Amino acid sequence: MQSTTTTSPFIEETRFGNWFLKSETWKTHVLCRALDDLQRLMPAAIGRFPQVIDVGCGFGHSFDELARRFGPDQIVGMDADPGLAERAGVAAAACATPVKLHGANAARIDLPDHSFDLVFCHQTFHHIVEQEAAMAEFFRILKPGGVLLLAESTRRYIHSLPIRLLFRHPMEVQKTALQYLAIVRRAGFDLPDERVSLPYLWWSRPDIGCFEWLGFPVHAQREPTLVNAVAIKPR
Repeated sequence: MQSTTTTSPFIEETRFGNWFLKSETWKTHVLCRALDDLQRLMPAAIGRFPQVIDVGCGFGHSFDELARRFGPDQIVGMDADPGLAERAGVAAAACATPVKLHGANAARIDLPDHSFDLVFCHQTFHHIVEQEAAMAEFFRILKPGGVLLLAESTRRYIHSLPIRLLFRHPMEVQKTALQYLAIVRRAGFDLPDERVSLPYLWWSRPDIGCFEWLGFPVHAQREPTLVNAVAIKPR
């Protein structure tokens, strides 16, 4: 495992947020559910991904999942947190695939053009202030034909009272699902509607799934709280 650092500005997560990011609920119901959905959306003829970057890797819980699902030769775990090595070092060292930690702001990744076959950005984009610049960076570092896996919470979810109380986000940059998809497409990615999903998972609802548990139907008309997308950089 190798590591580089960054001096980019960083918004520190709350104590509860850091606890939740290390919980089994996060791993099972947030991370793995998103990866399952993203894999379902991927084109059947897609090739393998020797070089993978996880943007906003946090505590590194995705490393083993990315290694198991995609069989890369190397994973780069990138995060703007100045404590990246302490947070993700154990997971990086334990992963069967070699992991390099890279401290950087997503809007200034500081890695060569066409370096990666897969960019994984899971529940990270709503933390980024310079979102258009970050998406341009994702496009730049991907090889032609490379894939962006984006899983994101929308403004409807981030602006809800429980999330405002328990987590910390740059509230002024939060966007709807359609606005996030527009950012992806403006950057040059190929993203047809059939590679987009708008799940409504229990943890993303205002009632945290309680009404459905009590037997009430889920509202058919609702503003999306999550968006998953598989975007491809044209060859």
